[in-house]
Parts: sequence; structure tokens; C-alpha cells
Amino acid sequence: MPPFTNIKALIIDMDGVLWRGDQPITGLNDFFDTLRKINIPFILATNNASLTPTQYTEKFARMGVTIQLKEILTSAMATAFHLSKQYTPKATRVFVIGEQGIKEPLLEKGFTLTDLNDINDGNGIHSITGPHIVVCGLDRKVSWEKMSTATLNINAGAAFFGTNGDTSFPMELGETLGNGAILAALTAATSVTPTIIGKPEPIIYQQAMAILKSKPEETIAIGDRLDTDILGAIKSDIRSLMVLTGVSNPKDVAESPFKPTWIMDSISSITLALTNAQPRTTHDPIFQQKQSTD
Repeated sequence: MPPFTNIKALIIDMDGVLWRGDQPITGLNDFFDTLRKINIPFILATNNASLTPTQYTEKFARMGVTIQLKEILTSAMATAFHLSKQYTPKATRVFVIGEQGIKEPLLEKGFTLTDLNDINDGNGIHSITGPHIVVCGLDRKVSWEKMSTATLNINAGAAFFGTNGDTSFPMELGETLGNGAILAALTAATSVTPTIIGKPEPIIYQQAMAILKSKPEETIAIGDRLDTDILGAIKSDIRSLMVLTGVSNPKDVAESPFKPTWIMDSISSITLALTNAQPRTTHDPIFQQKQSTD
């Protein structure tokens, strides 16, 4: 295992790493207390596009952890930022399958969101109300009507984007339907493959490192999924750490053509590793204890 050194910044996944559903992973508070104490900056980068940054800070608060809005980057936020660079927001209409977590950043960037049954004419020509883009994020109230509106507009020529491709989503009781499953249904209906913004694509990692002002060689990505968190880190040329509290397990790693740099049981193990990786000073109680026994 490579030495756990040169750590200047962390990109941390949330679902399956910090919690499962609304159940925090053991050691959550100690983990963040340690990061603050040793001054390692971090971005909480998640493929889950259902919640807004404010909703995430409120969720952390319920678990006893204080997180700043600027420390959160969702695949929805990354998608809105990416689209704002590719299109003129004020002149672009978007149909969204998703929750407030994806709608809010698109509105903040200036895009217009279209309604159900606002549909283009099928000849590649956009109507007055039909969307130029279809964006699909995790939607826990997805319906046939939403899927049909998206399908008709994609078939009519609307660009097709997905916030992330996770086919499953970790909950307290196990794995459930993820956004990738919704994307797969739309792809089956339209024969159009979406452009994915979230992990494992490098876009969200690049945005996170830009916020952190960190270099790839001094950044570590922490996650629980080989096919998103770890693969995305590899594509972004950064080191990766997989925890075993989420989706992937050691058997998956053994069978995978790509591997994480490190595997640890949980965030409690990471807390210990980070603490042990810090240089000792003469003010450190451990150093003083050693001096007294010499």
C-alpha cells in the first residue's frame, strides 16, 4: 500500500461514505473534527442530485456536523455550471426530470425550465415553449408523464444530459433505484446516449480541484463505488480511497481492472490514518510523553 502522504485536499463522496439514507456512519463527527483540526480543506462532491446545498447542510446539522455551503458540490451544480459554459442560459429552455437539487442551480444560472407536455414538433425544430435540453437527475417521484415528455423532446432533437449514471442508490435497507436506471430507460426509448457530468467523468473532479485550488498529485478522492468514485479519480489523475461502508466490496476490487489507491473499512479508519500521517511537534502530547520516558 502506498504511503499516506502529501495530502493537501480531499474530495469526499457522501452517500455510502458519510451516511446511508439518514443513518450516519460511525465516526462521522470525529472525522470532520479531525479535518478541521489538521486544516485539510475538502469538497463534498456527490452524484446525488436530489438535494440542494442548503438541504445538505441541514442534513449535516441534524447529525451534529457544521458544513459550509461552499464545501458542497453536487452533480446537479456541476451540470448547471457546465451547461452555462456551453449554452446561453437566458436563451435556453430546459426540461428536468429531477428534484429541487437540480432545478435550483439551473434557475440560478438563468435557464428557463419547461413544464410537462411542453414538446417540440418532432422535426428537430424547437417550439416556442419546448426545451432545447433535457436534463435527468435522481427523481424519487418520476412518472410515466415525465418520462414521456423527456422521450418526445429527445426524439425531437433536444440535447440529452444526465447529472450522473449511478444505477443504484444506497439506503438504510440496501440498494435501490438510481438515476442511471432512469437514464437507461430513456436511452432505450430514444436510442440516444446522454452526456454524463457527474462521476466517473472528470468534470466534477476538475471543478472540485478548482474550488480547492489543489493539484491532482496532492488531492485524494474518497468514495464507496468503484465504477463512479474510484474510476472518476483515476480518470482525473488523482489518488483514491475506497471505504467499505457503501456499494463496492473487496470482491468487486479483486475482479475490477482498475483499483483504488487505498481501501479502508470506514471514515473512522481514515481519521486514524490522517492523524498518524501528521508530523509530530514538541507541543504534541505524544512527543512530550516520549521525552519524559527517555
